[in-house]
This record gives sequence, C-alpha cells and structure tokens, in this order.
Amino acid sequence: MVMKKITVTLDEDELARIRGLVESGKAPSVSGFVQHAVRVSLDDVAGWGAVLAQALAQTGGDLTADERAWADRILGTGKHRAA
Repeated sequence: MVMKKITVTLDEDELARIRGLVESGKAPSVSGFVQHAVRVSLDDVAGWGAVLAQALAQTGGDLTADERAWADRILGTGKHRAA
C-alpha cells in the first residue's frame, strides 16, 4: 500500500486524548490511531451504504421525484422540485 503524508487538524483535547492512548500503549502512534479511525469510518460508510441499498430494494427502490419533493418540503431543505 502506498502511503501519503497529509496534514490533519484536530481539536487540542482530542489530540491530548490520542497522545494519552499512545503513552499508555493502547495506540501505536498518533498516525496509527488516525489511520485506524479512517479505516473504521470508511468501513462504516460502506456498511451503511449496503444497508440502505438493501432497505431500498425491499421497499420499492429509490424515491420518485414526487416522493423527493414531498420529503424536501417536510424536511425544510428548500429543494422544492417539480414532479
């Protein structure tokens, strides 16, 4: 796997907690902790995408234009599309 160094901005308190985990041996390094967090997050997003796809398949598929317009009105998104 090719790695690329980037800059990430974290809340000072969160960084302190991560460093505490590193110092106590519960995380290999700050970078290792962040790499793990990114992997978990990507897996989570993929998992929810699969759950959503399955739910849509079981309930008739994607929303129609009318259903989306109704949802936009109810949710107040300001995206009032015509059917």
